[in-house]
Amino acid sequence: MKVQRRPNILFITSDQQHYNTLGVLNGRIRTPALDRLCREGTRFDRAYCVNPTCTPTRASMITGLYPSQHGAWSLGTKLFEDTPTLGDALGPAGYFTALIGKAHFQPLATRYGLESIECQPLMRDLDYWRDFHGPWYGFQHVETARMHGCESHAGQHYALWLEEHGLKNWRDYFDDWPPNREKARRRRANRHWALPEELHYSRWTGERTVAQIERAATEGRPFFVWASFHDPHPPYIVSEPWASMYDPADMQPGSVVAGEHDRNPIHFRKTQEHDPQFWQEVRQGEAIHGGNCQLRAPEELKKDMAVYYGMVSFMDREIGRILESLDRLGLAEDTLVVFTTDHGHFLGQHGLTAKAIHHYEDLLRIPFIVRWPGRVRADAVSDRLQNSVDLAPTFLAAAGVEVPFHMTGLNQLPSWTQGETVRTWSITENHHGTRCFHMRSYVNERYKITVYRDGTDGELFDLKEDPNELHNLWHEPAAAPLRERLFHEFLQACLQYEEMRMPRIAGA
Repeated sequence: MKVQRRPNILFITSDQQHYNTLGVLNGRIRTPALDRLCREGTRFDRAYCVNPTCTPTRASMITGLYPSQHGAWSLGTKLFEDTPTLGDALGPAGYFTALIGKAHFQPLATRYGLESIECQPLMRDLDYWRDFHGPWYGFQHVETARMHGCESHAGQHYALWLEEHGLKNWRDYFDDWPPNREKARRRRANRHWALPEELHYSRWTGERTVAQIERAATEGRPFFVWASFHDPHPPYIVSEPWASMYDPADMQPGSVVAGEHDRNPIHFRKTQEHDPQFWQEVRQGEAIHGGNCQLRAPEELKKDMAVYYGMVSFMDREIGRILESLDRLGLAEDTLVVFTTDHGHFLGQHGLTAKAIHHYEDLLRIPFIVRWPGRVRADAVSDRLQNSVDLAPTFLAAAGVEVPFHMTGLNQLPSWTQGETVRTWSITENHHGTRCFHMRSYVNERYKITVYRDGTDGELFDLKEDPNELHNLWHEPAAAPLRERLFHEFLQACLQYEEMRMPRIAGA
């Protein structure tokens, strides 16, 4: 009797990508590789992030736990190395596990006795990274880098690769450490990066991902490889020809609609005003992404958007190279491929830019594509709810590995392969460092409600009648019964995903 070989799993992610930046949805952007995945697989158009920032969501992707459970609850926190991960379960099942690209499981500093290897000056200590390739968070092999664009966080395995490719002066292409803000501003001003495209980190991520797939094929082992691309996360800067691929004049950023923030909590309105004192008081000395005046000149926003699109298209080309390697090695039929991002992005919608305290669909919804020949329907679109906390248990189920009891994400395999409904709701957590911006959003088939830890304000949107989220129903008397019902559903959902580290094994 022939034993069924475990499938390979190729997990591809971008960073901070708006859900509509796919060519199949948006004729203004070119993404042939991602479009191919859509033709050969299923696109889930109601997928949500578990948190609208990097560290919490990335930690949830590999633990199957919500940020409030695995402990890396915000940017600037750490996923402790002893936390059980997806790789810890796949390794004993014979899988080769590798992470190539951005990790961001740890903060940019060490403090309170908490160590981090993703911080300066260690990131530029190439002797350290030359000797370190894992194991790390369940990955047997790791090649990682932390920066976006020309940020000063450059180093790690990417810098080693640059030196191997002859760029000994790679530091000249990145911001100084310690940072020189004026010099960094000048470097980013025209959004065109002098770094040659063949030495860009998107190229590195694609090349090194292919190398790990080839390694697993040579060893005859099933693999779980995470290709973790850094873009299109700001700063808006990229190598040519991608920096000039799109004409800013052709871009159509979003915009604020007059009066739309009148019904919203005050921090929405303050993004459209020059009131630094308000934000200083709200911050309470802590960093808040999105906690600032976000007024932008339309022409500058168009330039940002053109480069953002170029970053996506560059990444897409490298994704195409990875997919071609599966074809070349004869592995495509036996490989489950999933593409998504960690969270969304604002490009002018509602008058906002970047991220991360305004829980609109632009920020919480994410692109999500699944391809598995013969198992997942091709050229299909599904409205079944997905959440990034579900990835780890679903990967384990696809691999035929028992899902650990403590994982609170859901096994979406019946949704992916049979079109069944697994989720009837999705929750996004956001604990952003201050009590004011400690909130959660609950989404069901039609409605979305956002509740804050303190105060009486909130958001309630009817996504069917108001898909652009312009009319907040929170304070409307006629919506009071709906709000009460959603509160009840929300609380029930929170009870349903309580972490249980072990099953009950006895009566007492």
